[in-house]
Amino acid sequence: MMAIPKHIPNILTTFRVILIPVFVILCYAMQNPDQSNPYACLVFGIACITDLIDGFLARRLNENTRFGAFLDPVADKLIVCTALVLIVQNYSVASELISYPALITVPCIVIICREIIISALREWMAEMAKRDEVGVKWIGKWKTTFQMLAIGGLIWRTADWMVYASVALLYVAVILTIFSMVQYIIKAWVYLIRDI
Repeated sequence: MMAIPKHIPNILTTFRVILIPVFVILCYAMQNPDQSNPYACLVFGIACITDLIDGFLARRLNENTRFGAFLDPVADKLIVCTALVLIVQNYSVASELISYPALITVPCIVIICREIIISALREWMAEMAKRDEVGVKWIGKWKTTFQMLAIGGLIWRTADWMVYASVALLYVAVILTIFSMVQYIIKAWVYLIRDI
């Protein structure tokens, strides 16, 4: 059996970052922003799959490099926040499917704000060598799964049911987003109040 090069996880993570401008170009390449965008959805899906693969390989190969520890969460947040901003733009005007654009905008804002808060919290905890206490938990993984499915569906939107199902998944992701954020803050609270 051929051995897997140990640097593959970092290559996949870097590839995910490179996909971001490709994803943006494909989102803007459509003549009508209300059309289905299967190509942008495909690129987003590839980014999601590489996230799963590089995480699996990093654990399998026991390769936890500083570069990977830095870039992997950054790549995830970049692709997700970019996709959410583009989705907000695409659904910013009332249509037959989404009568109230705020139904899309508000959950996207919540998710982006959560990512900023948790990133700052993890960096602060890392300075005290307590980063493991706010590491990714099972609820964070479920949140990411629902979030990725929702984003993919809102980009692809090949049928009305897909848009409605994606909006429902987006709200499930928001609930998990808030719940996981509260969990992380509770764990970090004992350290936070020392500086008040």
